[in-house]
Amino acid sequence: MCVCACEAVGPISPRGRDAGSRADLQAAIHVSCSPLFPGEKRKFLPPTSRNNPKFEELQKVLMDWINAELLPEHIVVRSLEEDIFDGLILHHLFQKLSGLKLDVEEIALTAASQRRKLTAVLESVDQSLQVEELQAKWSVESIFSKDLLATLHLLVALAKRFQPDLPLPTNVQVEVITMERTKSGLKSEKLVEQLTECGTDKDQPSKDVFDELFKLAPEKVNAVKEAIVKFVNQELDRLGLSVQNLDTQFADGVILLLLIGQLEGFFLHLKEFYLTPSSPAEMLHNVTLALELLKEEGLLSYPVNPEDIVNKDAKSTLRILYSLFRKHKLKDKSDGGPQRSPK
Repeated sequence: MCVCACEAVGPISPRGRDAGSRADLQAAIHVSCSPLFPGEKRKFLPPTSRNNPKFEELQKVLMDWINAELLPEHIVVRSLEEDIFDGLILHHLFQKLSGLKLDVEEIALTAASQRRKLTAVLESVDQSLQVEELQAKWSVESIFSKDLLATLHLLVALAKRFQPDLPLPTNVQVEVITMERTKSGLKSEKLVEQLTECGTDKDQPSKDVFDELFKLAPEKVNAVKEAIVKFVNQELDRLGLSVQNLDTQFADGVILLLLIGQLEGFFLHLKEFYLTPSSPAEMLHNVTLALELLKEEGLLSYPVNPEDIVNKDAKSTLRILYSLFRKHKLKDKSDGGPQRSPK
């Protein structure tokens, strides 16, 4: 049974503060690149919180989700802390999720124009989420200043509103340090901030089949791989190709694209992809195109980062191949079926 903390529970006892984190406090002071004004209170995320496994998992799930949503626009987020602040990603993500067209400038290069764009985007987001500005756990100032906690609160709210089945880790809590400049000097205290809710059996999304699969004995995983290899080779045999290793042979995207074309009836012009990719960028182009095709066909139900495929991540590779396996394993396809171009 998990016990939820409130959004920001009271300060930890002096004993806990003294015993715990002089290093965290020093780190927080070091991170502050601008002085605190009298009466100003600022929040810092210490290294111990940043390294929290559930905190890292939350960021990865959100980042993979955003990248999957923005895949057709060739937008890639590499850091939630560094890439969200200027409003560009939020603009495209919110338009994609909501179906609304925002009347904002597409490219904002100066700090003033970026802040103006972010303000307009957040106004639309808050209205859609039905969140009052004073109640929101984010603001233009916090997002623009690359406040990771505020950014995560915003993205979690968007995910809950537009993709409630996204498997966010439950009960993600992090310790934060608040610092305030008073007449007597700097005052600090530690609080616990709740980023995601406690889950119940009823509220918990169904467990990801691939997370569960990779917890099993290696022979169970290998049995699944063998079944998919057999299926893949039955299809690739028509092209005079074969696969022996799922973990490595799909990293450049070539066989993956040919397999998708064979199964889905796509005719891919050679100018659309690299038949013999010679760099990671060309491999990433191929894999990104393959994921776009899968998503257009409604086969990509779980966010997959194309870089994971290029980096030979076994779970991600198996996930996309299984999406094809699940659709086509019982379907007999004639060799002479009509071909069509990708959408």
